[in-house]
Amino acid sequence: MDPVIFTIGNFSVRWYSVLILLGIILGYFLAVKEARKFNISSDLVLDVAFWVIIFGIIGARVYYVLFNFNLYKDNLVDIFKIWNGGLAIHGGIIFGFITLVIYCKIKKVSIFRMTDIIVPSLILAQAIGRWGNFFNSEAHGPVTTFENLKSLFIPNFIIEGMKINDIYYHPTFFYESLWCLIGFVVIILIRKFYKYLKVGQLTCVYLMWYSVGRVFIESLRTDSLMFMGYKVAQLVSVGCFAIGFMGFVYLCFNRLKKGLYYNR
Repeated sequence: MDPVIFTIGNFSVRWYSVLILLGIILGYFLAVKEARKFNISSDLVLDVAFWVIIFGIIGARVYYVLFNFNLYKDNLVDIFKIWNGGLAIHGGIIFGFITLVIYCKIKKVSIFRMTDIIVPSLILAQAIGRWGNFFNSEAHGPVTTFENLKSLFIPNFIIEGMKINDIYYHPTFFYESLWCLIGFVVIILIRKFYKYLKVGQLTCVYLMWYSVGRVFIESLRTDSLMFMGYKVAQLVSVGCFAIGFMGFVYLCFNRLKKGLYYNR
């Protein structure tokens, strides 16, 4: 796959950057639409998005570089070349959440109201952004065969796109993108039809849903970030699932009506 869409002089526009930008734009408009239901202005959502995205991208890069420093220690300039790939979503989530907490404290806005508004946008952006890995020929699984991939009903263009140096690989980017897309639909349906939904529970659903998928998909990845022999993404995902599960159960037993997501 060609990671570059077009080049003008020394300037190249890459699929990786464009797809991340597309995910951000769609996610922003989705968040604005939901925020209006709670009299949260589009200006506030824009401010939140601006700072969370900036520090989220920084965090995603720092997280990735820390666990892959051997790749950059001899040429530190490459650390800044994020268009070549190398963003870790867990780093983005951690830094983004810290930024969101600080912003909400300053503006006196409910933190978990904002995270509930944001998580559908986040998981949709993840589903879109993963396709950047496809064009960069990265984030794939182990060697496999054409017949095996075809038996999984994977579209042919993805199968051929994951044929690198005449070798077929599992398109784990596709598995994760599909999992995130299904998760987006699940979160939207819960938000729409679960009348006892509490503030914070959508955030918990996101943490649980994404973490379950990531644990299994990460087991196939051949380029995982490692720490003391363990895959970092799996360790973090287990922790995120535990937080999400405990938070969801706790909120289920919180009978305060004012804690409802919608005051129907």
